[in-house]
Order: sequence, then C-alpha cells, then structure tokens
Amino acid sequence: MERAQEHVSTGGPDQPARRPGETGTALELLVHGVGGTTPQEMLNDPRTVRITGDNIAAVFRRADDVDAETSTDAHRRDGPVPEAYVWCNLTSGNGTRALWLLLLPFMVVNLAHWMRPTARGRRRTVRLYGLLVRLAGLTLTVLLVAAACEVALDLAAWQCAGTLACADRHSWLGFLSPTVSDGGWWSSPGRRLALAAFVPTAVTALLWYLSKRTWSDYESQQPIDRAPEPDEDGSPTALGRPGFWYGRRLVARLRAAHTAAGLITVAAAVVSAAARRDREPGGPAVLNILGLLLEAALAACAVAVVWVVCRRGRSENRLDRELDERFVRRLPLAALVLLGLALLYAGWERPGWESAGRLPGDMTFGGIALVQGLLVIVLAVVAHTLHRTDPDRRAVLRGLGGPAVAMLACALGGVMSGGVSQRVSDWLDGTGTSIDGPPVLLTWQASVIPPLIVVLLMLFGRLGRRAWQLARAEREAVARDYPVEAQDRARTRRIAYTRAMAALTDRGPRVVAVTSGVTLLLGAGALVGALTTDETPGEAAQGACPVVHGAAETAQALGSWLIGLGFILFVTWGRRAYKDAAARRTIGILWDVGTFWPRAAHPFAPPCYAERAVPDLTWRMATWTRTTGGRLVISGHSQGSVLAAAAAWQLAPSARKRVALLTYGSPLERLYGRWFPAHFGPAALSSLHREVDCWRNLYRLTDPIGGPMRLPGDRGHQVDHGPLLDPLAYGRTDSLPLPAPILGHSDYQADPAFAEERRKLLNRLRPDLPGPRHTGEPPCPGPDADPQGSSGRSSA
Repeated sequence: MERAQEHVSTGGPDQPARRPGETGTALELLVHGVGGTTPQEMLNDPRTVRITGDNIAAVFRRADDVDAETSTDAHRRDGPVPEAYVWCNLTSGNGTRALWLLLLPFMVVNLAHWMRPTARGRRRTVRLYGLLVRLAGLTLTVLLVAAACEVALDLAAWQCAGTLACADRHSWLGFLSPTVSDGGWWSSPGRRLALAAFVPTAVTALLWYLSKRTWSDYESQQPIDRAPEPDEDGSPTALGRPGFWYGRRLVARLRAAHTAAGLITVAAAVVSAAARRDREPGGPAVLNILGLLLEAALAACAVAVVWVVCRRGRSENRLDRELDERFVRRLPLAALVLLGLALLYAGWERPGWESAGRLPGDMTFGGIALVQGLLVIVLAVVAHTLHRTDPDRRAVLRGLGGPAVAMLACALGGVMSGGVSQRVSDWLDGTGTSIDGPPVLLTWQASVIPPLIVVLLMLFGRLGRRAWQLARAEREAVARDYPVEAQDRARTRRIAYTRAMAALTDRGPRVVAVTSGVTLLLGAGALVGALTTDETPGEAAQGACPVVHGAAETAQALGSWLIGLGFILFVTWGRRAYKDAAARRTIGILWDVGTFWPRAAHPFAPPCYAERAVPDLTWRMATWTRTTGGRLVISGHSQGSVLAAAAAWQLAPSARKRVALLTYGSPLERLYGRWFPAHFGPAALSSLHREVDCWRNLYRLTDPIGGPMRLPGDRGHQVDHGPLLDPLAYGRTDSLPLPAPILGHSDYQADPAFAEERRKLLNRLRPDLPGPRHTGEPPCPGPDADPQGSSGRSSA
C-alpha cells in the first residue's frame, strides 16, 4: 500500500501550536471495533494512503484528503476529513496468535485484577485485592508447569519407562527402560527424571520468551510523558494517569518471578524423588545431606519469588522506565542454577533404585487447589468490603465479579492441566492396567465436570425460557415502534426475538455467578474426596448402593473424556486458525475483548493491545489539535469506543476540551461499566462527559453488545440518543424498496441519525478553543434538539 509522509506536523504535544492558513479543517478519527476491518471499508474509498504508523497499527486517509490541512479548496472544508485508525493486526492479524488460546487461564485471571469494585479511602484494601489476584496468577503458572512435570516426569519417565509392558508398546521410551535397554546408562530413575525435566523447562522458557517478545512488539510504546495539570487531580478513574498504559516495570518483575517459579517447580519435582530415596535406611549420607540442602535452597528461592510478587504493584502515577535489575535478572538465574544442581543430584548413581507407583509429590495438585480456593474466598471478602465503601447498583454480583472470574481462571487451569494428564495417561497405558496413571485428585476433578454441565444446562434452559418470554413481550413494543406499517407476524416475531436475545447479555453475570459458585463447591468436594480416600471415585464408591457406585463410575469415565475433549478442542481450534481466516477472525474477537487490559496479574497472559493502541490515538489527537487548531471528533464503534474513551482520558485537560466523542454500539457502560466499575463506573463516565467538549452515544435494542451510558440526571439525555430503530423500515418503502435487514451490532453509519449526530458535534467545536459551557446553548445536543421527535428513535 502506498505510504505518504506526514503532511501535518507531529511534534510533541507541548510544542507551540501552529495553525497554517487557519483553514478550519475538521477531522473525524474513526476507530473500528471487534474483529477489525480494512481502511477501504472504513473510509468507503478503494484508494487509501497510510498517513502514519506501521504494518501492525496505522492511520489511513483517502488519497484525495492527504493534503487537506494545507489545501485551500473550499470543497475540502464542507465536511470532516475522515481518518481510519486500523488496529486489527494487534489481535487477529496472524494465524499463530490463535495458539494464545492455550494461555486463556492467564488472561482470565488478569481480567480479575481489573474487576475490583470502586472504593474510597481504602488504599490498603485495594492493594490487598491486587496482591491476592497476583498470587492466584502465580498458582496458575505453578499449576501449568506441574502439569508438564506430571506428563513428562511421572507418566512417561517414571511410570511408563519403568514398566516393561508400557515401555514395550512405546519403542521411543526403550532406551529409558531398565529391561528393554538392558540396564543402559539412561535407565536409572534419577537420570530418566533429569532427562524428562527438559520438557517442563522448555515450557517455562517458551512462556518467558513469548512474554518478553510480545512486550517488545506490542506494549513497549511509551505514552505521552507530560506533567499533570492542576485541574486533573482527583480523577475518578486511573485510566488518565500518565503511567497507566506503560507497565514495563511490573511486567518485568512478574516475568522474572513466574519464570523462577516454573524452574523451581521442575527442580522440586526432580529432587523430591531422589531425596526420598536417599532418606531410606542405608542410603548414602552425603547425598542425603545434599538433598536436604537443595530442598532448603529451593524453599528459600520460592519464598523470594512470593516476596517479589507481593512486594510491588503497578506504578501508574508516573511513566516508570526503570527496571528492578536485581530481581529481573538474578532471580531467574538463581532458579536456573538450582535446577542444574537438582539435575546433577538426581542423576547421581544410586544402585538398586527402581521406580514404582506414582512419582512422589503427587499431592502438589491438591495443595495448589487448596491455595487457590482459599485465595478466591479471601478475595471475595476483600471485594465485598470494597463494594460496601461505595456501593454501585450496576456493578455485577455486587462487586464480586473479580473473585468469580478468578475462580473460573483457576477452574480453566485445572481443566487444561487435568485434560493433558488424562489423555497422555490413556495414550501411554492402552490396556489401563500397566501404570497407575495421574494423581487421584485429577480424576476426582474430572468426575465433577458432568454434574457441573448438568447445572449449566438447567441454567441455560431457564435463560431460553426467559428469552421466549421477552420475545413475546417485545412483540407489542415492535408494533408501537412501527405504527403505520401493516403488521407481518413473521417479521414482528423475528425483530422481537432479536431484541430478546440481545437483552440476554445482561444475564451474563448470573451465568458467571452460578458457574463460579458451583465450581468452587464441586472443587472443594473433589479435594476432600481425594484427600480422605486416596482412591478414584469409582474405587471409593465400591461397597455403596448400586446407584451411587454406578453414578461414580459414570461420572469418572465421562468426566475423563470431557476434560480431554475440552483440551483437544482448544488445540484443534488453534490449528484450524492457521488455514481458516474466519476462525482466525473469531479468535481475534475473543482477544479484542480479553486483552484490552495491561498485564497486571500475570506476565504470561496474551499481550495488551491497548498499550499500543491508546498511545497511538493519544499522540494523533494531541499533535493534530495543537498543530492545526482544527476541530476533532473521535468516532468509535464497539471496542473502538473503549479505546477512544481511554485515549481521551490520556489527553491533557486542555486538549480534552477540544475533542468531541461519538460512540455507537459501545460496551462502555453495559459491559465495562458493570464488570470494571473502578475504571468505567458512573463517576468515571460522568467525568469523561464533563471533560470532553461533547459526547453522543448511539445504540440499538437489537445490539447484544452496545447500550446506553445511563449517566445520572440530565447528563444521560445529553449523552444518549434514543434507541435507534432496527430495522430502519418495517416493510418496503420508497427509499428502501427491498426489505431492510436487522443490523444489530453492525453498520451504525447506515442510520441517518449517525450523520446527524456527527454534524451536530462538529458544529459544536470551533477552530480555536471551544466556547464556555455556561452559555445558554446546551453543552451537547439534547432531546430538545433531537430532530427525530420525542421518542428519540430514528427512522428511514
């Protein structure tokens, strides 16, 4: 694509304003939503030029508008100059990124960090909330590496290679088998474990590399470094703080800590088996002492890891470019040295040592599950305390959204780790009798999945019934919205059904609450059952009544297949995205929603695209308004409206007053305001309305994502346009002779209200500073200025 040089000065935002020609040029900065699009589609012109940016994210214009600021042609000033900010390659531009689905638990626990309730005067409690989420994220890293150790060290090297029947079926393990290899050098249990340890070590190294590489590619863009202005103190949201979108210091610290935790987990799995052998009567005294020293060193390193995770949270009040070198470099290096010593220790010759049963330390999964459950419970108590200080009736689950999502992240981690272990065990042990298989707890956890699915099916059944009731109620509303049309029962039913399904989005918190609560209870039951019986559910139920025994056997078998099927679906969906652009686009939409937030709780989560997109938009708006003195409307659709709001908050208050905001299909209040009340709650959105020159929001009742901003008092009427009619026409009209489609979340520009609201916003702005707000003119077009009438609904 043709690349044009910048025709407008892009100097720093603090440079003196230069307004060549005072042409009064108006700019509309378009920001697309989830899934992405092309600049040609956004600008409705096949000839587009990249004004600034790179192949990852860039700003485009029509070829005819490249020199709009310097041209004196009158026709160029009749309307705004449209620019398109295209950021879809940040999330869905490459098929390999679909494999980030495997990092889903890390992404979900990172979301829980940002879901804390709004709080006033509770700084220590807020810090405690963030600390608990970071510790939950650390347990997920340990769980993933422990699952890799279970597969490579326990199932493959310890159990299968140590059993003749299993080793015979898998020739690639023959050199590790004492019988098949006739006592070969690698057949010693310690050496088998040392060799297999390279698999979880490689997993840890890969996670470290991906985190470091994605930070350099996506999140290393620095926001505008500016001094705070007096009138921006006490902002109700942290999104306007200078260092909010630059978390380099925390991510580097967490990356070092999680990498060290992974290496320590591998070393502990190797050392525990050898140390237990050395502590047996008649064991070598020197090796016994070395084992004790190694275990003590690993425990000390683990304490250091926890301390680093707990020591510091995010630095948002300033742009923090410094790194904690002593932690970032020395901690992983120390863990790597301990791992090397552990491998040497385990590989030492121990005559007569044979592997039998499961690898020692199989209760690791039970300990992780117990710690995760306790963390979630304490997190719920902290979240409830925060919510009580400043109650928000729109916040999901009365402020407990974060703990519920953290519980889901732990459950996802358990499903993925257990699914891998179960399927590898079934693959290695074809007859089901040669090896003991994975730890008992993983089998119990798999067995609770069928009851969970039954509960969810009942819940979805109730939601379906509710949707049917809403659809019936909406039929009368559809008739009122199209009073002059001859009613078609099929058409009315289709519109009503679409509205009812869109309304189910507001029932999402109930689904999360039920899933999280049931998961916590069933997980606790599985943990108690595994600890008290040390048997699988089927074995533990022997001797009970036939119904109980049959249910236990069925749940165990079905759960094993379901947990494995879930993991296989993750892998196959990722592989499909390599060749299927539609699948890659779908996965990209998931990341558009899930990776908006910076990595504050888990460094191995997928990268935050907003740490690139928000500085891009902020720099573009700040430099353009200062160098041209022109008018600017930032127009955001769907997730693009969230980026637009975040970028507006990053502007200096003096620049923010020169910008108007147009949002449509926006989840700012419906999703972000409810799930992230501390950052997008009513106080934050109200402050944004006060600080920008003007803000108008468009939405439809058929849109499952977008909705009104619901600002209190008259501010709600000043921001929200009445719900747009969808479809634009009920039947065939002179202007729409063919049936109009139900647009839902897309094509808001097709509604005449879009162009009208954009025109009003541009008329509100001036080439120089905007007029005072205490004049008689309403600060934004309100209902009195609405040309569509009192209903607030547009028509064709």
